[in-house]
Amino acid sequence: MSRIGKLPVAIPNGVTVTVATDNVVTVKGPKGQLVKEMSKKINIAVEDNAVVVTRNNDEKEQRALHGLTRALINNMVTGVSQGYQKTLELVGVGYRATLQGKKLVMSLGYSHPVEIEAVAGIDFETPAPTRVVVKGIDKELVGAVAADIRTWRKPEPYKGKGIKYDNEVIRRKEGKTGKK
Repeated sequence: MSRIGKLPVAIPNGVTVTVATDNVVTVKGPKGQLVKEMSKKINIAVEDNAVVVTRNNDEKEQRALHGLTRALINNMVTGVSQGYQKTLELVGVGYRATLQGKKLVMSLGYSHPVEIEAVAGIDFETPAPTRVVVKGIDKELVGAVAADIRTWRKPEPYKGKGIKYDNEVIRRKEGKTGKK
């Protein structure tokens, strides 16, 4: 048995989970609604205020899908009840971010400002000029948008300049040393 897949997903108060035909899972909660189509090889059932995921046999593909399906449903339930967020830090002289409506505008040392439109289901916050918070209910989408923002200036190892996650540790390198 999958150690993750055999655990039931508890459904908190205010959240409803429905499983339609063809394993289409719909999760509704106070923060919104998420719909995802899961693999038809896995059985999903709602029992006693919990979602139970089971598999038919022990084939390699079904063992892999068992834990994955349970984790995806758990992420959906957590997203509609609590939400997800990723915090990015801008490190460098003159690097800053501001909000213009729903658009994130960053000054990253280029000759032009970098403008990023918020996709549906994503909200930006800038609690400080050098911090950007990406919020949403879809864990995958929040991570993808944060990674997209980070690609504009990845942290470099010598001075640590760039856009980094708040909990990311940048491995620093020693610079050149002159001959004596």
